[in-house]
Amino acid sequence: MISVEEARERILQAFAPTPAETVPLAASGGRVLARPVPARLTQPPADVSAMDGYAVRAADASTAGAELRVVGSAPAGHPFAGAVGPGEAVRIFTGAFVPDGADAILLQEDAEADEGRVRVGEAVRPGRWIRRRGLDFEEGESLLAAGRRLTARDVGLAAAANHPWLTVHRRPRIGILATGDEIALPGEAVIPGGIVSSNAHALAALVRANGGEPLVLPIAPDDEAAIAEAAASARGCDLLVTTGGASVGEHDLVQSALGPEGFALDFWRIAMRPGKPLIWGRLGLTPLLGLPGNPVSALVCGVVFLVPALRRLSGLAGELAPRTMRARLGAALPENDRRFDFLRARLEKAPEGEIVALPFPVQDSSMMKTLARADALVLRAPHAPAAAAGETVEVILLDDLGV
Repeated sequence: MISVEEARERILQAFAPTPAETVPLAASGGRVLARPVPARLTQPPADVSAMDGYAVRAADASTAGAELRVVGSAPAGHPFAGAVGPGEAVRIFTGAFVPDGADAILLQEDAEADEGRVRVGEAVRPGRWIRRRGLDFEEGESLLAAGRRLTARDVGLAAAANHPWLTVHRRPRIGILATGDEIALPGEAVIPGGIVSSNAHALAALVRANGGEPLVLPIAPDDEAAIAEAAASARGCDLLVTTGGASVGEHDLVQSALGPEGFALDFWRIAMRPGKPLIWGRLGLTPLLGLPGNPVSALVCGVVFLVPALRRLSGLAGELAPRTMRARLGAALPENDRRFDFLRARLEKAPEGEIVALPFPVQDSSMMKTLARADALVLRAPHAPAAAAGETVEVILLDDLGV
């Protein structure tokens, strides 16, 4: 068995970012930038008012009770054509250009208007309530770097910078193939001794949540020819993920079925729990990740190996492994053996504000309800000593990954 770290590194070496494509700004959310986004204009393009009120010369409105003559109006999008002279004011609204000659804004709630004149209720100072030209960004400034996954905030910034199109990496295409005589699709009749298939649907959701496009293939029975035929339909995908058939039983047929089709095995079996029987190799030009059939094992392996592969394919910059955080153990844990443990756990906030991780007492890899109710995976390194309640552990937040 190889370590989790070595397995992840060998898997990631097989991938490079997908090619770039140009998409409409409205469709860019969640995509990863292939090219940086510079500002195509200066924002704001001129000094603008931050509030509704009156554009004035601060020297004329430096004392309460001073009266000024209103010489015009400046709504947003309709700049005042003239200039503000001594003893004058221009009615102005939020976002409107500050007229020449004015150097402050008198708030409308601090003023009293009457028949073309305005009385100062509270003194102003130079620059008050004015947003200076370029306060947000300057033309040519780099705003968003390549390798960034675009949030709603980023899309808004790109729009403000006048970009109707963005260049992003193509979404990775991931083929998903569930195998086994015993499994049926949700809603179908379940044979005696059979089960309902959950792996393909859960993995497809994980792929979508992490920027990929899943291609869910029909279930392949425990027949070498059927498995080979189903796998062949994934040609053109960036990665083929299989579930089931990865262990050592007589009906675990993925390797034997795909060997005659050109499958080259890189490694098999990882020192982790859940998820030891994992296959990694290449079927012709298509990388193949063979996950265990147990549903929790399949999803945990998806978190540990599939998510980093999706991030590499998507062109995401920075750390590819799932983000971890520290938490306090809410219960004691025994000494660990030679396998890396990923324990499903609930998270609670202690009265003093610390996050407490409470591993579920039963960690069987068939129990999807436990995984669905978990908030995190507690990480336990091989041969970790016994841990008492209150000790610090590293956890992976499942909500971060769409699990």
